[in-house]
Amino acid sequence: MDLKQLYRNRFDEADRARKAVVWDVLYRNVFGRWIGSEDTVVDLGAGFCEFINAARARRRIAVDLNPDTAAFAAPGVEVQAASASDLGFLDADAVDVVFSSNFLEHLSCKEEVSNVLREALRVLRPGGTLILLGPNVRLVPGAYWDFFDHHVPLSDRSLCEALTIIGFDLLRVEARFLPYTTRSALPQAAWLVALYLKLRPLSSGILGKQFLIVAKKPGAGSSQ
Repeated sequence: MDLKQLYRNRFDEADRARKAVVWDVLYRNVFGRWIGSEDTVVDLGAGFCEFINAARARRRIAVDLNPDTAAFAAPGVEVQAASASDLGFLDADAVDVVFSSNFLEHLSCKEEVSNVLREALRVLRPGGTLILLGPNVRLVPGAYWDFFDHHVPLSDRSLCEALTIIGFDLLRVEARFLPYTTRSALPQAAWLVALYLKLRPLSSGILGKQFLIVAKKPGAGSSQ
């Protein structure tokens, strides 16, 4: 599949600008609590780099096979055109945080999802954090397949089972975190996104269709 053409067709410049606003608010209000200023952070399936550009960390690495990704990376963000299941450019125990949003469902099969999770475990330092966000197939069973590149049905429960088998410790699991897509009922203005987050869990209980899972690599040290 031509990733470059697919995502250029799906998201225009206005869509990308709105998504950047959403991610900046999400980082400041949610994800930033697990990431320190001296951390090394890897974004798997970084896409247009909305998360990794918003991250405040010493080293920021975007991983994506889409050749367009490098064009959207902010100054200082390293871009690796690599498979998320083979992070050979990173040593074991070299990363503080691995993040991925709306990516795992695009992989070809559950075996590939497992390989990505195992590779995340390898590169994370003991005590390092894995943050996963994605559409919950339990909550959007039909609409899940409206995207041509959705291949793997994943729920919060199935992904937690996989993480536990692979060797992660679960820290936080939310079946309902954000609406299904940024084109859904999630407000786009920065202050409205902040209000949505402030009103959680009420707002998530009504609109949330994506899971949030935070897990830790066992061992010495602790995450933010």
